Amino acid sequence: MIVMDVNAFCKDMATPVPQRFGPDVLDQWFPLAEQREYTALWMGKVGLTRRRAECFVRLWGYLSLKQVLEQNPHLKPPMGELIPVEQWVSCSLREAAALFYADKDQGSERAAGLMIDKLVDLELLQKFFDGNVTCFQVAPQIEVTPAETPSTSTLYCDDFDPRSDAISVAQMLARNYNWMNRSDNAATLRITRLLREWAEQYKTGMRVLRLQDSQQAVGFYLLYPTDPDSEGCFFNPPAKSLHLGFGAEVDPIKMAKPGDKQCRGVLVRSWVIDTPYLEQGRVPFLIDIQNVLQQMLLDFPMLSDLHTMIIHPSYEKMAIVMGFQRTGAKSASSLYWMYLPLTRYLALDLDTLFAAKFTELH
Repeated sequence: MIVMDVNAFCKDMATPVPQRFGPDVLDQWFPLAEQREYTALWMGKVGLTRRRAECFVRLWGYLSLKQVLEQNPHLKPPMGELIPVEQWVSCSLREAAALFYADKDQGSERAAGLMIDKLVDLELLQKFFDGNVTCFQVAPQIEVTPAETPSTSTLYCDDFDPRSDAISVAQMLARNYNWMNRSDNAATLRITRLLREWAEQYKTGMRVLRLQDSQQAVGFYLLYPTDPDSEGCFFNPPAKSLHLGFGAEVDPIKMAKPGDKQCRGVLVRSWVIDTPYLEQGRVPFLIDIQNVLQQMLLDFPMLSDLHTMIIHPSYEKMAIVMGFQRTGAKSASSLYWMYLPLTRYLALDLDTLFAAKFTELH
């Protein structure tokens, strides 16, 4: 299995810049008037308050500037505008605190770290941290000028169609995995093929969240009935079970065949909603899983365990709200398994639960 060495990746890809450069000169390169214009554009988008938008814009400007100066160290200010951050750029918590709290008396590195975690949760930033170097990239789906908020009345849950949905869903999943694996084009082709193969084996657990007007899939989940011989994977280090977006030749987790009375575990192998549709689509999509699990019980009557691997950090809080618990020993890895008894998930009143827990997710 090919698993990326995050430490080596961060050190190799982090952008070095001249020693003379630091957060204190950002305003010379990226004037406050321009920062305010970008902040106004981003306020209210994907859960951004004014303060979060200010921090996001300043950090983006700083990462952009580091990237630009690496490519052209003799460039003179101003920078002119934000640019996509297309490579991993290092930025310490000390630098981030100087950026976020430059005009304030208070502002610790810990507070800066919490702000960064929120921006990561909102899928605006991607981050690696190896204990020494923190590396950032603006999420690849983020545009310099945010798109208008999409319609909020046109989503519905539907069956996954391997002919018409496979490529668009694969692109969505490749973006989701991109914070760990930069082989985006290769991953898209690989995921497309895997989705179609799995649909041939058992399509019941494959569903999409679809736009009514365009029929485009903006969300996807895969409930994967697990062969009893593969259940040991859920109690081993999760990195050993990566397959969908990571290039392993042999899938370590085999799919059970309908009618297998020894099959007890369901793996939520994928769950993703495009960020602009997450708030509207989250609860309907989770309720849809309850309905599909009831159907799957007809094919696998002994199902009792619901497993998932936390790969993208933005979904951790959502899993905790529903009662998922971490399994296995704690480690430095950002990957880990979570578990919930299937009967408990089926009993959840998801509308009420997420209405009560709204603040914990934001």
